[in-house]
Amino acid sequence: MPADVLTRLDLNRALLARQMLLRPAPLPDGQDRAGAVLAMVEHLAGLQAQAPFPPYYGLWCRLAGFQPEDLAGLLTSRRVVRIALMRSTIHLVSARDCLTFRPLIQPALDRSLPAIFGARLAGLDTSALAAAGRALVDAEPRTFSELGRLLAADWPGYDASALARGVRTLVPLVQVPPRAVWGAAGQARHTSAEAWLGRSPDPAPPAEALIARYLGAFGPASVADVQTWSGLTRLGEVVDRMRPALRTFRDEQGRELFDLPDAPRPDPGTPAPVRLVAEFDNLVLSHADRTRVISDEARQRRNTPNGIFPGMVLVDGFVTGAWRITRSRGAAVLTVELFGPVPATDQDTIIAEGTRLLGFAAPGAGHEIRFGPLA
Repeated sequence: MPADVLTRLDLNRALLARQMLLRPAPLPDGQDRAGAVLAMVEHLAGLQAQAPFPPYYGLWCRLAGFQPEDLAGLLTSRRVVRIALMRSTIHLVSARDCLTFRPLIQPALDRSLPAIFGARLAGLDTSALAAAGRALVDAEPRTFSELGRLLAADWPGYDASALARGVRTLVPLVQVPPRAVWGAAGQARHTSAEAWLGRSPDPAPPAEALIARYLGAFGPASVADVQTWSGLTRLGEVVDRMRPALRTFRDEQGRELFDLPDAPRPDPGTPAPVRLVAEFDNLVLSHADRTRVISDEARQRRNTPNGIFPGMVLVDGFVTGAWRITRSRGAAVLTVELFGPVPATDQDTIIAEGTRLLGFAAPGAGHEIRFGPLA
């Protein structure tokens, strides 16, 4: 095929290389270890984190030797935070990215407010709501239940839950520990990013920087891909300004793709090891056309009525199944549901990876691996 056309396999191997799923990055010992984990969080442009613990599994499959305390320490030291960002979902990002990404994503969050809450916040002065909500969470971290109850006193007749979640849309709220600290339990309590980090968001970050970070983690990609990942619109104008500094390609459907000139684009014949990637992993959520890693049929198998997004099984670089861990009475069971036939050697490798995963997730429990439908 012409040199400027990238096949589905080309795009698959490029994505896996950038996501550190062809070869996990090594973790150094000593004081540099935390910096290496933080660098990976930034390289990935954050990890989707609406559930507390998927980011730990996301880093486990990308960093050789990663342990839960490596990320827990970054949370408690305020070097990473959990905040609503891309696609209006909670992401785990570095403190630095929190202060840069949130102002850029804010227009998409503002646009989502009437779409999500509709009549429940109709006619309400959102500036006043934001100011009141910020004052309350900066006085002390609050759960949404607490925040909504306090706000409802000033806005009687409005739904308390919608008031609290409206504040999350309008104000950069971070979830504070012990929420999402491995081995700890805690409700989701929120304060503002400024109060938690002691710094204000960048007043005018360039959108070009956000797009470059996306391409570094997910490219080559189309404008529609970037918009799907970020939730932003009208990014074609920004990409056009960046065009002289980017490489351009076409996919097999003729769509224009953009990429950083020096980003890895491995040979499509590069072996792709079996991987078990986390629930809600951005690997399979961050493109308009996701067939570079998951087929349309597999996406339908993945969808669940309650919106739960299980872990994914990659064989030869593509999603071929899903996984979930359940625990009871000192035992941890990994269930693997395959979406079709898998060679026996790959199934053996899935078992080996599953054994390693259970050792990470539940080191003191009894372990069992089952193949069959996810409960």
